[in-house]
Amino acid sequence: MDNFNRIQFEAPDLTALSIVNTVVDLHFHSRFSDGTDTVDEIARRARELGIGVAITDHNAIDGAVELDDHDDVFSIPGIEVTSREGTHVLVYFYRIRDLKTFFTADVKPHMGQTVMSSIELDVESILRRARKYNSVVIFPHPYSAAFTGICNHSFSDAQLDHLLRMADGVEVINSQNLKRWNLKSALLGFNLNRAITGGSDGHSLQEMGRVVTYAACGRNRKAFLDAVSRKAVKVVGTESKLLKKIQSNGAKLKNSITNYPDMVEKNIRFGKSVIRFRVRKAAERVWQRINDKHLIKAFYFVAGLTFLKINYNVLPLIIFSLIT
Repeated sequence: MDNFNRIQFEAPDLTALSIVNTVVDLHFHSRFSDGTDTVDEIARRARELGIGVAITDHNAIDGAVELDDHDDVFSIPGIEVTSREGTHVLVYFYRIRDLKTFFTADVKPHMGQTVMSSIELDVESILRRARKYNSVVIFPHPYSAAFTGICNHSFSDAQLDHLLRMADGVEVINSQNLKRWNLKSALLGFNLNRAITGGSDGHSLQEMGRVVTYAACGRNRKAFLDAVSRKAVKVVGTESKLLKKIQSNGAKLKNSITNYPDMVEKNIRFGKSVIRFRVRKAAERVWQRINDKHLIKAFYFVAGLTFLKINYNVLPLIIFSLIT
């Protein structure tokens, strides 16, 4: 696989790509979390586009399980788990029964007040539990404007490095993200040299297929997820327009209005961590400048003494010039 062409920021030609590839929108939401559409509507749209889709609802699997009953639509069983820290984790499964078991044993017992609330498990615990199954674990939108991406100020550099090593890879293009965050995510994916994925993160039908992951492999779950794991897939897509983002966020808020207090609390907590981080960095920059100034003064003082020691014979001339 040519690493330099694995990530393409352009509108995907779904018809052309589907001729020789298995093409999947690996990040989509239904009414079972904060999406606007039923599973039947999602399946119908996937058929129209000629692509596969993964319904990855927040802390819910009803949509993915129902989609699995549509035999004429290629789907990947998945879930987007919201950790205790608020960071999201995408888990994809080779078998629908593994998704069901994971949810029943590892997610449902730790659920919050609503489907959109954080569960009680932290990111590392979620990763360890997902590893008990034949799965592929991805960090979606690793860079984003809030705490939902793994690359945020809630984690130290050492923690971040550890968690990134535990996962299979990262989502490099997300159509709901800002361009600058997607570019940083793509750079992260390139530098990690791990698995990459892309998806629309769509919450309404018109967003489906804006970002897709594709591979020249058989149209079955094992072949496709194996391709993801082997870094044999490519990602192509673009961000949604600003108006679409506003509409999507409005729909998400409407569909999860009962979760609003929880979202506010997490935003406040994340905001405090950002303030602490920036205050610490600002203090480090101030001290660095102070230390640099002292070093500069020390350098000139030592250099001056050295010059005078080497050129002691010119010292009388310097003194004479100063008093005349």
